[in-house]
Amino acid sequence: MANFLQYLISGISMGSLYVLVAMGIVLIYRSTRILNFAHGDMATMGTFCMFTLLLFKVPFSLAFVLSILAGGLLAIAFYFVVIVPAQRRDATILGQITLTVGLSMIIQGGILLLWGTDSKVLDFPLSDIKIWKIGPLYVNELSLGTLAIGLIGSYILYLLIQKTRIGLAMRATSENLPAAQTLGIPTRMVLGVSWGLAAVLGVLAGLFLAPSLLLDPFFMLEPFLKGFAGAILGGLNSLPGAIIGGLIIGVVESFTGGYIALEFKNTIAFVIIILVLLVKPEGLLGKVFKERV
Repeated sequence: MANFLQYLISGISMGSLYVLVAMGIVLIYRSTRILNFAHGDMATMGTFCMFTLLLFKVPFSLAFVLSILAGGLLAIAFYFVVIVPAQRRDATILGQITLTVGLSMIIQGGILLLWGTDSKVLDFPLSDIKIWKIGPLYVNELSLGTLAIGLIGSYILYLLIQKTRIGLAMRATSENLPAAQTLGIPTRMVLGVSWGLAAVLGVLAGLFLAPSLLLDPFFMLEPFLKGFAGAILGGLNSLPGAIIGGLIIGVVESFTGGYIALEFKNTIAFVIIILVLLVKPEGLLGKVFKERV
């Protein structure tokens, strides 16, 4: 029983970071129908900004905020400088998705140019070596921080979407863009905010993943794929689905590594996704998208 709880806590902790990545993917998709394949690389760029600021002795709290803002501003700039002009020229959704793939390659090249290929260690106040014993469970400091940031990030996004005017505008824009424009909602600004928020969630996940991994230009590739899988599993147009999907991926991954074999922990989650999508193609909480005219 102790091992079961240990694997469960570990899975929920890691899954909470997948939730942040998945919510960022869903946030963009539900408002623009674009799958942002540069999402993980934006998070990587923000994390490297944090690494550089700490090298220059910037206080941790200030570096933390600035790196998150850097990721958000990068996403907003990409939306207004690249996506909006493409939409004005009637670019297809596939074309816009291809633009995000191009941005991913550009960011990777920029990181390689600025920081090189050597792996780096991010100086972080939470340690995965300092372990606390809670009853029969052993939990490291970083895992608790990871779980906390996942819960806090999800709750803040919920409050923003459900309880604020900008959240109401975001929901209206995602439901019916032409109607939102008719009502006078500044949809371009709202969509830009959505892109920025998505990147902020990704950078948050990257900052809490980096201390337990070696920081390199591709360290967010696997977490991005897991978050993407969680978004698909839960439903690409459902934020609650992203939360459920990300947690399922994390927990299944943990149980598989603990009870079966570490070699299969990255495989079994995708097997479950295939099985779920065969029964419910739109995901656990997703709905079939219908274009409104």
